[in-house]
Amino acid sequence: MRKLYITLIAIFGIAALTNTLSAQQDAMFTKYMFNQLSYNPAYAGSYEFMSINAVYRNQWWGIEGAPESQTFTIHTPIANNRIGLGLSLVNDKIGPTGSTTLNLAYAYHIPLGDNIGGKLSVAIQGGIMNYRADFNQLDIREFSDDAFFDMTPNKWLPNFGVGLYYYTKHFYVGASVPHVLNNDLRDNANTARWAMQYRHYYFMAGGMVPISSSIKFKPSLLIKNVGLFGEFSNSDALNYTGAPTEFDVDASVLFFDTFWVGASVRGAFEAFNGKSSMDSADIWAAYYLKNGLRIGVSYDYTLTKLQQFAQGSFDVMLGYDFSYEEKKIVTPRYF
Repeated sequence: MRKLYITLIAIFGIAALTNTLSAQQDAMFTKYMFNQLSYNPAYAGSYEFMSINAVYRNQWWGIEGAPESQTFTIHTPIANNRIGLGLSLVNDKIGPTGSTTLNLAYAYHIPLGDNIGGKLSVAIQGGIMNYRADFNQLDIREFSDDAFFDMTPNKWLPNFGVGLYYYTKHFYVGASVPHVLNNDLRDNANTARWAMQYRHYYFMAGGMVPISSSIKFKPSLLIKNVGLFGEFSNSDALNYTGAPTEFDVDASVLFFDTFWVGASVRGAFEAFNGKSSMDSADIWAAYYLKNGLRIGVSYDYTLTKLQQFAQGSFDVMLGYDFSYEEKKIVTPRYF
């Protein structure tokens, strides 16, 4: 049965790179609020101190070949907090396919004055992705199938991204396209497998609502879309309007600026046919140490039929904020 599961996951992994079965391609993390630089380069330098973060995710734990992802980010402000520099590294593996992406971000933060308040960050990033696969791991009965003309593709693909991020002490909203170019993932154009890296669009928003001097309520939202403007339309593939739009809705409470606990739901909707679905219900917690170190964990309970075979998904987070003491920070950050 495990071979069957890894084969099915591989099929869906390949399909995520095609438009015959369209899906989100970028790595998924439940603790996205601690990992925003991976989604939006304009987040770089939004803290008034250097911050580093690492997240490990195991999705559909218990199924061989299920998605497994790691990310590392570091960003810092310079030039009196007007410029932000950031680096993000994401490694993602599903079945016999995998990718590693490195991006360098440059953000310019514009104070909007007393009337409007807050800052607007405008950013661009450049990077490179290594896409690789080993289809020899699959139990293929028809090796003459043109879909597997190239059994071990390995490509280095440059790309660039853009982002906007508006933030105040109590609220933020942003939009981004982390990789603008649609790259062909095939080593050989003769293969029948249509494999593309498609442009992804992100929208994020959140805030902090003080309940008391020691308790703060923090809602957040992340929306992810592929094929917003019909990128899937191609003469070499099936006509399709795009992948379902995914959303993560989170509600959390922060106690004494130290202990953070939250719950979220993840789902998707298809605007072209009005269908929607729920993927998981999630819980998570994070703890801030006084020295700037922070640790966190999350657990996703799968709401689809995969729950019959998997044991859910989990994230583990580790981060560190330099100059964490509030007396050194003009505007303490809550996101």
